Amino acid sequence: MAHISLPDETLPGIVGLFNFRPETAVPLQLLAETLLRGESPLTSGERELIAAYVSHLNDCHFCHTSHASAAMAHLKCDLALIDDIKHGFQEIAITPKLHALLNIAAKVQKSGRQVTEEDVAAARTHGADDRAIHDTVLIAAAFCMFNRYVDGLGTWAPLENEAYREMGKRMAFTGYVRNVNETAN
Repeated sequence: MAHISLPDETLPGIVGLFNFRPETAVPLQLLAETLLRGESPLTSGERELIAAYVSHLNDCHFCHTSHASAAMAHLKCDLALIDDIKHGFQEIAITPKLHALLNIAAKVQKSGRQVTEEDVAAARTHGADDRAIHDTVLIAAAFCMFNRYVDGLGTWAPLENEAYREMGKRMAFTGYVRNVNETAN
């Protein structure tokens, strides 16, 4: 049970919170839509990996697994690879540029002040431009907020990766702006 009384306790994670406060759901959904599906030099799959990685670092199971599932849908990977994000991308092929950007995202997750000129230079060396660096930092910062929102209110989340398959596909291919009364399934 969540720390607060939600109108529909069957809705997991942020979905239940969106249902609780539709007026705050709309701008948060628009933010996610812009960051993860809007115009960017990074693919939606890369951006979902950044979101999933930061969510893993924040120990937010719901956000990690739902965004990892969206990344798997974009990348046409099996859901079994979701756990590879937790293991440092041993099987999921990522570019040196994305690796450098994930390093920046991990530092933002700890504290934005941990990002150094050397981190940015490494990303640039591998082809990241200002927009890719900007988008990475903003995704990492936003997902720290989303993760704390979901876990700070004690929402529940399905444990198994398979439970996120349809949600991940919907997030990847339909997007984030939807009726807040929709179920997660």
